[in-house]
Amino acid sequence: MPKSQQLYNTRIQKGGALLEDMRMLVRSWDEIGGSETTREVRRLLGKKTLARSRDTLVRTFVPRFIQGDPPNAWKILRLLENKNAAPEILQPVYYWITARNDRLLYEFVTEELIHVACSGDGSVRIEETATWISAHIKKTGQEWSPTVTLKVGRGILAALRDFGILEGRSKKRIAPVHLPMEAFCYIAFWLERFGHGGGSLINHSDWGLFLLSQPIVERLMLEAHQLNLVSFHSAGRIYRVDFPTDDPGDYADVLFA
Repeated sequence: MPKSQQLYNTRIQKGGALLEDMRMLVRSWDEIGGSETTREVRRLLGKKTLARSRDTLVRTFVPRFIQGDPPNAWKILRLLENKNAAPEILQPVYYWITARNDRLLYEFVTEELIHVACSGDGSVRIEETATWISAHIKKTGQEWSPTVTLKVGRGILAALRDFGILEGRSKKRIAPVHLPMEAFCYIAFWLERFGHGGGSLINHSDWGLFLLSQPIVERLMLEAHQLNLVSFHSAGRIYRVDFPTDDPGDYADVLFA
């Protein structure tokens, strides 16, 4: 399969979450540019070499926050950074953007990990993860060496640990689910802006990234409604969700008033 047509990539084997690096770049991106971008990134992040700085920029930041889905997603995070949002609020939103731009990570959580969470065991093992990756990518005609597959698996599990979805260093387990109300509402606001309203918003697959079932999403919406952060009404399977403003900056003001 030509590289341009490959559905899955191996970038996460080197990147992982890199949460602090991504935060630094989001906060400074509008001041970085031109022919000296890599050198400025090295200075900003304190990397030992230009090669490591370039890796962080080209393999992680640009695919996730510049050229990803949505484009220029760094601006979504920048609004929260400008509000000095607490790390526990920022972390889920960075995770959301990261997972939307790494298809393998996204599908591992929403297709595999969510079933592990329902099984009651909660243990996540690298060997089983590597087996899942190998079988999953094979369906698309892609094939990675066992070494690369293992590195990608470790990168996925490390990222999920750093984002709070898993816990534990050597032996990983699914962490207790906690999505702060501000993060939940902010993600819902952007999903609505992406064209997902009503039932499409409530049932969106992105909520699976946080291992949330539809009843839990409904409950969170009701709590948000009671806090005047959204207007939520349901009748059977019919839902209506409205936000107090259509402007992202104004909604950030509502969440962090």
